[in-house]
Amino acid sequence: MTKRIFPRLRRRIHRIREDIGNQLTYVRLTLSGNKIEKLTNFDDCQHPVLLLYGFGATRRTFTILERRLRRDGFCVFSLNLGGILDTFNTHCIEELANLVYDKIETLHRRYNISKMSVIGHSKGGLIGRYYIQKLSGDKRVDTLITLGTPHNGNPLALLGLLTPMALFAKSIRQMIPRSSFIKKLQGGHFPKTVSFISIFSRADRVCYYKSALLNIPPGIHNMKNIEIPGMSHADFVIRKKAYEVIRQELLTGRPHPKSSSKKAPAKKMKKTSLLNKKSASAS
Repeated sequence: MTKRIFPRLRRRIHRIREDIGNQLTYVRLTLSGNKIEKLTNFDDCQHPVLLLYGFGATRRTFTILERRLRRDGFCVFSLNLGGILDTFNTHCIEELANLVYDKIETLHRRYNISKMSVIGHSKGGLIGRYYIQKLSGDKRVDTLITLGTPHNGNPLALLGLLTPMALFAKSIRQMIPRSSFIKKLQGGHFPKTVSFISIFSRADRVCYYKSALLNIPPGIHNMKNIEIPGMSHADFVIRKKAYEVIRQELLTGRPHPKSSSKKAPAKKMKKTSLLNKKSASAS
């Protein structure tokens, strides 16, 4: 009996320590702000990937994910989404989606880059979705991957209404379940030419997993939900387990980009769960 208990206890303690470490890393990176070194060469950008961070986050939040993507040959870039003190992504989602539109159109005029992938964490996923669905972003994007994004609204946003921040952060109100913004997104059709993947976890305590599930109509094959067990909200942009799923989805139907290192290609990770609207209602 004792022999069985102690290994479980050690694993549990190790997991708690890892979770705390990841949370501290997430906070440290976020507080580093939006100033980043420009590393992207758009003159030779074979597989562009745009990163959109979430509410309260900054460009630096993506430091680990961006490093892994660059190592594997992806042409990665992000945008300063502004907000309080010109940081923390507090502006309304439509405004930010228009910013994304303007920046991407400028890139196309200057460099004629190929169709890109968009990765959005939390609120960043809603920005990417609005850009593609409402601003003709499907002309420039072929893949949207969202990480812990509240596509059905986030109940935690209701708590945000009780804080002074709700007075000047419209996006808090937009992310409330059944808000006019959420209804607007869900009421429209997502372009069939863009692969739309929502990655979620039941262990995410910031974005409840049912909030992240896409409602996929019958016969639609370009949208899917993927569950990764044991992921906190911060883990999506930090843990390698999450990165392997992201990388696999980025490479679906594409040639592998040239890696910037001599490391062997990452092994494919088995999808843990694909849920459609029917399975969501049964959960």
